[in-house]
Amino acid sequence: MKIDRLNEMEVFIEKSGAISLQELCRYFHVSMSTVRRDIALLTSRNRIQKVYGGAAAEERQLRVLRQLESGRSEPSGRQPGELAASLVQNGMSVFLDSGAETTAVLPFLAQKKNITVISNSLGVLMQAARYPALHVIALGGIYNFGTSSFCGHRALDDLAKMSIDLVFLTADGVSLERGLTSDDYTETEVKKTVAKWNRDLVLLADASAFGRNALITFCEIARLKAIVCDRPLPKEFLRAGALHKIDLLSPETEAGFGEDAEESAPEQAYAMYR
Repeated sequence: MKIDRLNEMEVFIEKSGAISLQELCRYFHVSMSTVRRDIALLTSRNRIQKVYGGAAAEERQLRVLRQLESGRSEPSGRQPGELAASLVQNGMSVFLDSGAETTAVLPFLAQKKNITVISNSLGVLMQAARYPALHVIALGGIYNFGTSSFCGHRALDDLAKMSIDLVFLTADGVSLERGLTSDDYTETEVKKTVAKWNRDLVLLADASAFGRNALITFCEIARLKAIVCDRPLPKEFLRAGALHKIDLLSPETEAGFGEDAEESAPEQAYAMYR
């Protein structure tokens, strides 16, 4: 229903801080005209404001979110951004892909020491600029309005020269047959390159991406170190996580399967969800 989408969109923008209209279209699977009408309605609630090419939370809402992120929230379980940041150690370099899922990681990275954030996403770079504790490297290239990110040979060349400790990827679709997929050709080249040159890869995705195939595959599921999702994964992905020793993290099930878990965890998980 429309009212459900409006409420979900409001929460989504508030958590993101700022996000482009194109990203809202992709996330909610609606047209640009629908997103523009929804934003117009949300601004009347005085919690969301229009910005050039997108929408942002009002400053007072951002203050509330920062308080929640700093640990003064109700004990209702850690959210995906915090769970993702828990994989990052002090002194690490991290790549953040485009998408609202990655911007949610930034407040928790800012609480760590000597973190370097590398990104081609305009939204990530704008949010990272709010945190002086973060070292930020912006990848250049041609601006892609569809994904609010920079693509092209310059970004690819820069990535090929870097050794990054942990890579956070987003995907339009995730399936066992085709792995991680994207609908945007130019951004897929960036995703492929960063996955090719680095070992530790983490998928950040909302539950709607799983079981869906987008146009182009850029990474196999077996290469992932971890998957962070807003809800527990479907059974077939739990089996795949156990098989490939991938950590599976969600707010409702924070225990993962991987090398740091008990030795028998993958077998137990497979038996439980078989």
